[in-house]
Amino acid sequence: MAGGFRNELLNAPEMTLGQKLAAVNWLMVLLIVAIASVGFAMLYSAANGSVSPWAYRQAIRFGFGLVVMLTIAMVDIRFWMRSAYLLYAGVLVLLVGVEIMGEIGMGAQRWIDLGLFQLQPSELMKITLVLALARYFHGLTWEEVGNPLNLIPPLLMIAMPVVLVLRQPDLGTALMIIMGAGATFFLAGVRIWKFLTLIGLGMAAVPIAWQFMRGYQKQRILTFLNPESDPLGSGYHITQSKIALGSGGIFGKGFLEGSQSHLNFLPEKQTDFIFTMLAEEFGMVGGLALIGLYVLVIAYGFAIAIRARSQFGRLVALGVTTTLFLYLFINVAMVMGLIPVVGVPLPMISYGGTAMLTIMLGLGMVLGVSVHRDVRIGRAGVDED
Repeated sequence: MAGGFRNELLNAPEMTLGQKLAAVNWLMVLLIVAIASVGFAMLYSAANGSVSPWAYRQAIRFGFGLVVMLTIAMVDIRFWMRSAYLLYAGVLVLLVGVEIMGEIGMGAQRWIDLGLFQLQPSELMKITLVLALARYFHGLTWEEVGNPLNLIPPLLMIAMPVVLVLRQPDLGTALMIIMGAGATFFLAGVRIWKFLTLIGLGMAAVPIAWQFMRGYQKQRILTFLNPESDPLGSGYHITQSKIALGSGGIFGKGFLEGSQSHLNFLPEKQTDFIFTMLAEEFGMVGGLALIGLYVLVIAYGFAIAIRARSQFGRLVALGVTTTLFLYLFINVAMVMGLIPVVGVPLPMISYGGTAMLTIMLGLGMVLGVSVHRDVRIGRAGVDED
């Protein structure tokens, strides 16, 4: 394998930095900046018209993330293929580190204190797992993908981080890791009947899993089924979110004029429920406009994947784009009361460092696939003619 990659690097024509910059999908970058700008405005509003404490820090994080995203896009896609397993292993070690020396916040042990900031390895796993699975399936033929025995290694790659994340406990992130990985399996060509079999087994195991769930996790599901049962307790978050969404109407109450959010009825308005605040201030039109920006980014991601000549590039672009979609869908559905509250942030909008870094890393990979879309990598890791 190592010799193959060396031959690959010797035989493939290298692009100059100028050529790579010209190949970047700048319209997609502009859309990303537009989405982040909406986030800055909403964090400014959440602080009652002040850049402190959230908007200013978020802008700095995004600026750093933008540099990281473009830097990753310039790196040869074959480097990421070579490094996929190593990156996955590194984040897995960090997840183990959370068990040993993780910081506890809001009843969960999910962060590692690095001094300047707190790192949440479970967020990074969403991207590194996509890379590792893309590399694995890149090396298989369609016939080999159809062999159930060849699915054991990638299933183990999923199971290890999921078990560690569930121990933190973080059910929402664990489910996102499973769904993102499942999408990669499907896109790699795994037969649909195998998914149906796993779903059936999962449904059958629900009564057993219920016994192992934490009390607050059970309460979230019960609250989802009947939020009016405890409107001032466990159902408070979603009840206030629905009130804010409804009060926004078609065009909203206006910037900085949201009563539910500015009178502090709406909880976690700078993180999980920031979409609710946007919908209250800008109405259904504002909410749909933001979703439209996300849809365009997702469409670009799928278009980039389709144009990629290597299976690895296609799977990376599709996997990361699907992960972005899951972030968006779960957060919006959560604040509308369509699914239980699971604590998934709205990408590039919600306040948070590791989530922002994760999204920007992933988008950098997608842009990198676009820049290196004509690179062909054979099953053994060498260029194809």
